[in-house]
Amino acid sequence: MTAGERVISTREVINEALRDEMRRDSSVILLGEDVSGGAGREAEGQADAWGGAFAEYKGLSSEFGPERVLDTPISEIGYLGAAVGAAATGLRPVAELMFVDFIGVCLDPVMNQAAFMRYMFGGRTSVPLTLITHIGAGIGMAAQHSKMLYSFFTHIPGLKVVVPSSPYHAKGLLTAAIRDDDPVVFCLHKLLLGRQEHVPEEPYEFPIGRARIAREGKDLTLIGAALTTATCMAAAEALAGDGIDAEVIDLLSLSPLDEETVLSSARRTGRVVVVDEGFPRCGLAADVASLVADQAFDDLDAPVKKVTAPHAPIPFSRPLEMAFMPSAAKVREVALELF
Repeated sequence: MTAGERVISTREVINEALRDEMRRDSSVILLGEDVSGGAGREAEGQADAWGGAFAEYKGLSSEFGPERVLDTPISEIGYLGAAVGAAATGLRPVAELMFVDFIGVCLDPVMNQAAFMRYMFGGRTSVPLTLITHIGAGIGMAAQHSKMLYSFFTHIPGLKVVVPSSPYHAKGLLTAAIRDDDPVVFCLHKLLLGRQEHVPEEPYEFPIGRARIAREGKDLTLIGAALTTATCMAAAEALAGDGIDAEVIDLLSLSPLDEETVLSSARRTGRVVVVDEGFPRCGLAADVASLVADQAFDDLDAPVKKVTAPHAPIPFSRPLEMAFMPSAAKVREVALELF
């Protein structure tokens, strides 16, 4: 097996992309809670005891030291404010918000500072900040650690928002995010961390703002992001047994959104189902469905449908949590209604 054919997990490609960029550019730093070993562990010889809550950063502290891999206090507004300031003054910080649910205690530096600084300074400054955060349900972490909230960031002009669906796209999008001169929110679904596939060893970028056609089809368009791309793929396989040839669009980037790919597919197939694990009100599915209904209405053969989580807190109960998340069976059921 050559280096280009190796199989590697999403967790490992996050580490690899960061390592590559930190070696390439000395201005890239990493900061967050427990991204190394926890406060004081360097003195105990345990600099890589944690490597983050999901062990994505193990080994980085040993190579780059505590000045570039910074364990922070449990004060999200403190270290995110510091990251925004560092980005505005010459560094390229990668800041980890352990769970997207924590954005409520540190919103101001992201929404009011990072997002608007370039605009308010007349383009005379940039904020090359990458915010890595974990999204999604499925591992029993209940309502306060399982939300999606990528739609929330997408709502704010000035922020770029990416949502990888696989190890390959995680590596390419993270590399692109770190190199970007604007703030990028990198939303990583927790259930994707262990997914494995062939990923090139050399650094590469996947363009921010470009979706992909994960599966070609002619009868129906299924649109997903992050984990729901796999849900759409499973639903498409099931629909093939019903004689329906479904196309699957993997959004990958929510802001900017690849409207051309979405609309082109919708016009070609005439039927669209948008699948979103996020809350339904003012969410991703509603936004994409509105886009299709507004700009491709004359080419549609049926109403645009949405499959989302319910407008409710994520349950801790395992059976209820699984029922909460969109499933391939539910997508198939809704798709069949369009025929």
